[in-house]
Amino acid sequence: MEFTQYQEKAQTTAQYPNIGKNPYYPALGLGGETGEVLNKIKKIMRDHDGIITDEFRADLKKELGDVLWYVSALASELDLDLNDIAEANIEKLFSRKERGVLKGSGDNR
Repeated sequence: MEFTQYQEKAQTTAQYPNIGKNPYYPALGLGGETGEVLNKIKKIMRDHDGIITDEFRADLKKELGDVLWYVSALASELDLDLNDIAEANIEKLFSRKERGVLKGSGDNR
């Protein structure tokens, strides 16, 4: 599935106030879902010696799907296309790789 196709399908499931004029709701949801991913990873480290079982992998797959949904919803609210976002990100990363600046800090390196 292409990102744009996912974004279009995901948008049909959106149910929150002022869809189309509300980037805040999906941004907050993205933060919450990201926290859920991190919490599951923390528990794997704490309670299971860092061993990721098939069950944990399945749980993380679901949570990462929720993260993707909120990324998609936020992109839609900002009138951005997920394919364009993905392509621009890969271009940025490969440019950094070619220039030897993958490591380091700063958005504009």
